[in-house]
Amino acid sequence: MAEGSSDPPDLNPDGMSHENPHQHKSRRGCLIEQLSEEKYECMVCCDIIRLMAPVWSCQSCFHVFHLNCIKKWARSSASQADDSAEGWRCPACQNVSPKQPTSYSCFCGKVTNPKWQRSEIPHSCGDMCGKKRSGVDCNHPCNILCHPGPCPQCPAFVTKSCICRKTSQPMRCGQATVLRCDKVCGALLNCAEHTCTQVCHSGACQPCQLQVQQVCYCGVTTREVLCGTDKEGFDGLGHCSCQKTCGKMLDCKAHQCQQVCHRGPCQLCPRSPTLVKTCPCGQTLLAKLLELGYSERHCCSDPIPSCGKMCNKPLACGSSDIIHLCENICHEGRCGPCSLTSTIRCRCGSKTKEVPCATIQKEEELVFTCEKRCNKKRSCGRHKCGELCCVTLEHKCPLICSYKLNCGLHRCQEPCHRGNCEPCWQSSFDELTCHCGLTVLYPPISCGTKPPECKNLCTRRHECDHPVFHNCHSEEKCPPCTYLTQKWCMGKHEQRSNIPCHLQDISCGLTCNKMLPCEMHRCRRICHRGDCLAEGTCQQSCMLPRQDCGHPCSVLCHKGSSCPRTTCTAKVALQCDCGRRKETAICTEAASSYRRYAAIAMASKLSDMQLGDSMDIGPLLTKKELKQTRLECDQECATLERNRRLAEALQIDSSTDPFNVRSTSIYSDSLKEDARKDLKFVTDVEEEIKNLVELVNKAKQPKRSHCFPPMNREHRKIIHELAEVYGVESVSYDTEPKRNVVITAQKGKSICPNATLKSLIERETAARAPPPIAHIKQHSSKVAGETTWSKMVKEEPVIDYFDVQD
Repeated sequence: MAEGSSDPPDLNPDGMSHENPHQHKSRRGCLIEQLSEEKYECMVCCDIIRLMAPVWSCQSCFHVFHLNCIKKWARSSASQADDSAEGWRCPACQNVSPKQPTSYSCFCGKVTNPKWQRSEIPHSCGDMCGKKRSGVDCNHPCNILCHPGPCPQCPAFVTKSCICRKTSQPMRCGQATVLRCDKVCGALLNCAEHTCTQVCHSGACQPCQLQVQQVCYCGVTTREVLCGTDKEGFDGLGHCSCQKTCGKMLDCKAHQCQQVCHRGPCQLCPRSPTLVKTCPCGQTLLAKLLELGYSERHCCSDPIPSCGKMCNKPLACGSSDIIHLCENICHEGRCGPCSLTSTIRCRCGSKTKEVPCATIQKEEELVFTCEKRCNKKRSCGRHKCGELCCVTLEHKCPLICSYKLNCGLHRCQEPCHRGNCEPCWQSSFDELTCHCGLTVLYPPISCGTKPPECKNLCTRRHECDHPVFHNCHSEEKCPPCTYLTQKWCMGKHEQRSNIPCHLQDISCGLTCNKMLPCEMHRCRRICHRGDCLAEGTCQQSCMLPRQDCGHPCSVLCHKGSSCPRTTCTAKVALQCDCGRRKETAICTEAASSYRRYAAIAMASKLSDMQLGDSMDIGPLLTKKELKQTRLECDQECATLERNRRLAEALQIDSSTDPFNVRSTSIYSDSLKEDARKDLKFVTDVEEEIKNLVELVNKAKQPKRSHCFPPMNREHRKIIHELAEVYGVESVSYDTEPKRNVVITAQKGKSICPNATLKSLIERETAARAPPPIAHIKQHSSKVAGETTWSKMVKEEPVIDYFDVQD
C-alpha cells in the first residue's frame, strides 16, 4: 500500500503534527519520491495519482487526493462534520474544513493549474514556497521550493526574552519554549504597596498575602484582612465603619452616642436644655409649662415635663392613605406598639402584603423591595440601571466619571454623564510668570494654563559659553545649542568645521587603525568612541606566516603563545606545466600534490644518475617551489603538444585551428553537462539559433528575432548560454509560469561556430579507434633543470602519420 493509504500522524490540539523535524524531512521526501515515480495512491479511489492529474492536498495531514475524488467526498453525507461544527471532514485526518475544494493549485497555493515540468516536483509551481511555518511565533516564510508535506523548521535564530523580560537569550525561531529566569518578579501587587516575591512566572501576580489589621471609627471592632482588600471603606488611616452603635460618652458625661459608628466627633446630647424647647409630644412649649409651675431644666439628666395630652405622634406603621397615631399620654421615649395592621407595597408598586404594625419599627419598613430588576439605561447612556425594584425616573448614574479634564491634571468628579466633561473649575490667584519673570499673567488663572510666551532670550545656565539664540521657555531642558564649532572626531583622526555644538559623537567615517593591545593588529572599526576592543580580547586572525607553507596562521589572535599546529585552509592557484589546466585547491592538498610531483621528478633525476649524470635536488625541496605547485599534465595536454609540434613540422598556420582545438573551448563545462542530460532539447535550440543566424546574414534586415515557448528555468539557462556562443542577444520576458526567452540575431555580429555542441557531444560519446603502432625512440635527458613534462614529451611515442593507412 502506498503512503496515500497510510494512517495520518497524531495531531496536537493546535492541529500540528507531533513528528520531529527528521520525520518531517522523511515524510516530505517520501511524498516527493512517490509522486514523481507515480507510486502514490489516492485514499478515496485507491488509484495511482498520475503526474499530470489535478490534485488537492490537505493542509493539516498533507495527504494528496485526486481533485475530482475529494470534490465528491466533500459533497457526500459521510464527510459532513458533527452538529458542533460546519464543514466537511478530511478522509485522512478528520480535520474539519469550512470551504469546499474547487480548483487545482500548487502545494503553496500561488499558482492555479500548474503545468508539469520534467525537472520539477509534480504538482508544484517551481517557485519558492513562502508559506507560514508551523512555529508559534515564527514570521519567516518557508524558503525552499514549492513542495508537498510539512515545511522544514525555520533555520533563523532570534533573541527571546523570559516571562518577566529581565533576561534574554538566542534560540531557534518558531520554538514555543517558555524561558524562565531565576530572578524575582518585583511587580507591584494589587495593594499598590508591596511587590511580588515570586521567581519569574507567567500570568498575573498573586494577590498580596500580607495580613493587616482594620479598626472601626469607634474603636470597638477590629478584623484581620489581606492587604489591599476592601480599600473603598478606608478613610486613609486604616479605619472603617462597623455599622454598630457608636457608644462613646457625649459631652454631658451622662449619655452615650446612639449614632451608627461614624467619622468625626459626636453630636451634642439630644436631651440638652439648649436643644429641647417643647414637651415630649411637641404640642406645648416648655415656656408655657414653666408658667404653669413646672420646674426649669438645668441639665440633660432633668426629666422633660409632660403636657398631659394624647401623644398623637404619627407611627411608622400605616399607609399613604391611613396614618396611625400614638394613643398614649405625652411621654418620653419611643411610641407604640400599635395594635393595628398595615398593607405595605414594594417600591415599584408591583406587589403588596399585610403585616402587623407591631413589627414595623421604622417608616422605611412600610416599603419592601421586590426581586424585579430594572433594565433601563441610566442617564449617561452607557450603563444599565440593574437595581431591584427600581422607582427612579431619571436613572441617574451613580458612578464617578473620572475622565481626565482639559487641564490634564485633574479628573472629572461628576457622576457619569453624556457628552464632554466640564472645564476644570480650579483656578489659581497667584501670578503666573515665564522663567525669566519679565512676562506675567495676572489672576485668576485657570487650572492647566501654561506659562506665558516670552520673547526675550533665555536666561538659564547653559553647558556651553556660546551665544544664546532661543527665547525664554517653560520647558525644563533648553533646546540643543546650534552654534557651529570645530570638533575632533571620536577617534581623534581629524578636526571638522561647521559642526553644531550639541553634537558629541562625530565620526569621520575612516577606519580607526589604532594599534590594539596585542601589538599585532590595528582596530578595523569605523571611527568610534571608547575602547577599541569591546569584546575584551582581539578577535582578528593571526597573520604570522606558517613555517611549512608561509600562509598566515588564521587562528584568533594569541599574543604570548606560539601558533598552534592546525591545518592550513588557504586557497592556492595550481596549473600544469603547459598552462592549460588551472585549478584552486586548499594548501594542504596542494602540498601533497607537490610532494607527489617532486617524487616523480626525483625519480626521473635518479634514473639519469644511473647513467652517470649529476643532479640538483635543491629546487625540489624549497618553500618557493612548494608555493609554485604544479598540476600534472593529462592526456589532453599531451595531445595538444603533439598537435602543435605536428603543425609546426608540417608548416601549418596555428591561427587556422587545423585540429579543431579551440572550437571546443567556447562551450562551458556546465553547458556540456546540460547537453549530455537533454541532447534532443539542445539540438532543437541550436538548430533554431543556427537558422536564425544564417537567415539574418543573408537577408537585408540588420536584425531578426525568434520567440521560444514558455519553459522552466533550466531550459532558459541553456538558451542564454547557447545564444552567447553564437553572438545572439537573449532576453527573458513575462513572469512564471509563462516566462519565455526571445533571441535577436544581428547581421555581421552573430556567427556560427566551427563545431556545434551536438557534434562535440557525439564525438565524445563515440567509440575511439585504436591508435596506430608507434615507433618508440629512447632519449635520456642530460640537462639537470629539465622538468617531468619535457621528459614525458621526449619519451612519448612518435607516430609516423604518413604510414597510416585510411
